[in-house]
Amino acid sequence: MNIIFVVSNVRDWPAPLPGVEIVPARTYLMNTAYSESTDTKVFNLCKSTRYQSRGYYVSLLAEARGHQPVPDVKSIEDSQSNSLMRFLADGIHDVVQSSFSHMDQDQVELHIYFGRDAQQRYEHLSEQLFNLLRLPLISAHFERIGDRWELSDVSALNIANVPLRDFPLLMQAARDCLSGHRLRVREPAAQMPTLAILYSPEGVEEPSNPAAIRKFQKAAEELGIIAEVITRHDADRIPQFDALFIRDTTRLNHYTYLLSRQAAAAGLVVIDDPDSILRCNNKLYLTELLNRHKLSILRTLTVHRENIAQIIPRLGLPCVLKQPDGAFSHGVVKVDSADELTAKVIDLLETSELILAQEYLPTEFDWRIGVLDRRALFACKYYMVAGHWQIIKHQGHLSYSEGHTEAVALNAVPEHVMNVALEAANLIGDGFYGVDIKERGDGCCIIEINDNPNVDAGNEDGVLKDALYHEVMNVFRKRIEARKGARTK
Repeated sequence: MNIIFVVSNVRDWPAPLPGVEIVPARTYLMNTAYSESTDTKVFNLCKSTRYQSRGYYVSLLAEARGHQPVPDVKSIEDSQSNSLMRFLADGIHDVVQSSFSHMDQDQVELHIYFGRDAQQRYEHLSEQLFNLLRLPLISAHFERIGDRWELSDVSALNIANVPLRDFPLLMQAARDCLSGHRLRVREPAAQMPTLAILYSPEGVEEPSNPAAIRKFQKAAEELGIIAEVITRHDADRIPQFDALFIRDTTRLNHYTYLLSRQAAAAGLVVIDDPDSILRCNNKLYLTELLNRHKLSILRTLTVHRENIAQIIPRLGLPCVLKQPDGAFSHGVVKVDSADELTAKVIDLLETSELILAQEYLPTEFDWRIGVLDRRALFACKYYMVAGHWQIIKHQGHLSYSEGHTEAVALNAVPEHVMNVALEAANLIGDGFYGVDIKERGDGCCIIEINDNPNVDAGNEDGVLKDALYHEVMNVFRKRIEARKGARTK
């Protein structure tokens, strides 16, 4: 296996390690040789892994390339929330208590390098935290509250904050990790099954309208599931349910991802599951993944500040610029001139280290194939807004218009469209996805894969009617029963 340590600057790592390639983040992201390598583990030691930073994209693209990143993007997202980190750490509560049972002071701070305690006193606890949180370098603070020890603060440790005196231990810990230590997989934490449907009634661009939410509830009840619509303010009640169905617009750095992550960690059946949210909510990840599996996409260029001049020669004008995490057509702009392109690119790069530029392919409509549990569920044609180049036209922050939606029977979908939609969705998982596709001649190009596809009464249910809602709820019922059955064995 190839081992790569990715750092912000090669000077950040103190010395060479046998069998390890030390690579700057920019090189790992931009050098196509790394896209083609296989059987690779990537330790992300960048100084910052904040959302959409260079370090963040290292782990994101490592996952898309089929590498094994440590930390993965899920762990990075976890590390941004102390409440979630403490929730995950509940699984090692007994280890924490036994580790500090004879302490006189009321607070302890640990620096953990690849599972090794810098003080070399709490090795078992340090290894447990490393396997649980999957961060190479960890700063953990524990505090005695009454007669119990609690994890009060935990975060990824910046390599720049490792004291010089600890460098020998850091190097040895890395060698030990590579030679023998293996990260273990995290474990998730006779009455009628219960389902929480997360919804935001005040939302402007929700994936289901109120009529569809009522139909989901009715279908659930007819299948013997107690379904309750909840909002983000009911977050503390989610562990009381057997399953969570997110009908709220999902985003990273957002309560929808946090609640999905907490529900999955608590052992609930979750749609959209956190892995699907992570994979579908970044177009850079999807581009890398689809290219790797040789699925047809629009001609695309990953753009950073040093290759802006390549956009027009590669894609021509007009072309389309995209924020990596845009949704509902937000963060997507069409540019028609070189001056407009430069201004828009610079503006988008203010909030993300990388963006996408794509060829402009005008079509009358886009296909949307809804896929659930690795099977096609529905198909629609989404027509462009009259006089506009997209299926959604935003008119200010709180107003938008949509083109016409035409539901299509699955057997009427061109075979090449259906095949590529299923192949693309199955790269993400077995959740609920909407694959958007443009036809080009006798072939087709994938636009994107959505983890939170629209199901609006009167649109996507135009062919199946109420049966569509029953199909979705039946997947929940089967998965809840399977999970309960596994627990009783």
